[in-house]
Amino acid sequence: MSGGQGHGHGHSPHAQGRSGQGRAARNQSAESGGYAALNQSAESGGYAALNQSAESGGYAALNQSAAGAGIAMTGLLVLLKGWGAWASGSTAMLGSLADTGLDLVASIATLAGVWVAAQPSDDNHRFGHGKAEALSAMFQVVLIAFSALALAAHAVQGLVTGGGAVDAGDGIAVSLVAITGTCALLVWQRYVIRRTASIAIATDHMHYKADLALNIAVIVALVLVHFTGWRLADPLFGLGIAAWLGWGAWGASQAALYQLMDHEWPEEKKARFLEVVARIPALRGLHDLRTRTAGNRDFVQFHVWVDGQMTVAAAHEVMDAIEAEIHAEFPDIEVLIHPDPEGHVDEAGAAGRNVLAEAG
Repeated sequence: MSGGQGHGHGHSPHAQGRSGQGRAARNQSAESGGYAALNQSAESGGYAALNQSAESGGYAALNQSAAGAGIAMTGLLVLLKGWGAWASGSTAMLGSLADTGLDLVASIATLAGVWVAAQPSDDNHRFGHGKAEALSAMFQVVLIAFSALALAAHAVQGLVTGGGAVDAGDGIAVSLVAITGTCALLVWQRYVIRRTASIAIATDHMHYKADLALNIAVIVALVLVHFTGWRLADPLFGLGIAAWLGWGAWGASQAALYQLMDHEWPEEKKARFLEVVARIPALRGLHDLRTRTAGNRDFVQFHVWVDGQMTVAAAHEVMDAIEAEIHAEFPDIEVLIHPDPEGHVDEAGAAGRNVLAEAG
């Protein structure tokens, strides 16, 4: 066994098969050492893992369908808004066109990101390709930021010159069509995000929510200009749209950076994880807990304390039971466990604290 800082015990969630010889040895150890319940728990985890590859494939298909739908919808909207911006002469409509054009590029990047992230682990990427989603999200953030700056500059120019004449009818018609199509896309993306937790699709979803708000803002600006003659409404709304885009880019960048920088899980998620691990009666303690997320896959590694007199086979039973409990609650997770005799600490400080006792 290898892993952690020395000898450890680790399993990929896609490699849960057991050989007949290994299974027999563990059963024999369970019967003689009283670990029958642990063996049963490990078997349950093995059955759950059999469906994991199929589930991952389904996640990939859902993510790719959402990205493909975004590309198709955005391509249509670019054509409509291009004509609408030309026909109406509206700064707000031009800003909406710029945002939608970048949404098209971003959706293509999203499709590429979720496709790469769905590829299985290989010799050069043993932890998989999940971070491709975060890279795709960061690419989208850069596009949004440039779009916001360009739109803000155009809006400021309009404010300085006092605004221009606009044709409200064409702009409103185009915006209403865009709102209908965007709402349909948002519903499908929300469904996919709930199923896959894809950060790339979530960032794309943020784009289209912003696009929905932009279309509503365009209609309001055009109505104000048309019925009140207040020409500054158009560049002012354009400036507001630019600020909205910038704020959205900031929020999306934080989630992507968390994954790229291997940020630890949120405290609530860690607490739930420790509750699951604490169900194993043979586990005496847990320390040096490390967590991270890449794409829709979670990774966790930690050291556990077991009875120092326990045989290797019996300790292996405990590790299998821990993994079975974890996979039942966290299906898409890769676990690396390092067993230590009770009380043993490899390094002082925070890493040596028994977090299981602290959580209890």
